[in-house]
Amino acid sequence: MAGTFDLDDIKRRMQGAVAALRHDLGSLRTGRASPGILDPITVDAYGTPTPISQLATVSVPEPRLLSVQVWDRSVVGAVEKAIRESDLGLNPQTEGQVIRLRIPEMNEQRRKEMVKVANKYAEEARVAVRHVRRDGLDTLKKLEKDGLSEDESARHADQVQKATDQTIVEIDQTVATKEKEILQV
Repeated sequence: MAGTFDLDDIKRRMQGAVAALRHDLGSLRTGRASPGILDPITVDAYGTPTPISQLATVSVPEPRLLSVQVWDRSVVGAVEKAIRESDLGLNPQTEGQVIRLRIPEMNEQRRKEMVKVANKYAEEARVAVRHVRRDGLDTLKKLEKDGLSEDESARHADQVQKATDQTIVEIDQTVATKEKEILQV
């Protein structure tokens, strides 16, 4: 990565960590139906593990109900089995090619566990952002050895730190919003 310093690339990589966090948080079950909660489930279909999104359409007809419209009748049983065996605690009800999933109320203990998981995801995102910051500062050190002035290097390092701080604030706000959603009864 030595050669040039690209602040936009560093910011883009930091935003990638935020996007990954949002995706992970979207898959957390909050008591409300969300198609994203089925994203981590893979189905053994056609001899290979396949994501549900490639086998069916997932919709939310009611706030506490998911509807999974399986496209191929021959894999309905495999999709149902994969949902039942996942650790989501959902009980699929099959009607032809449609699988209905009632989202049960979450108890207080389960909500607190979800908040812990959300905070773990947030910490992973913060670590990823700090790794990007370190990469950027390492690049600046190499460029300084290759002739970049100390003032210019310090200015760029300050920009990297500001981008890091902004991204960490964004991560904290995102996880705080998710926490509030999880704890809402």
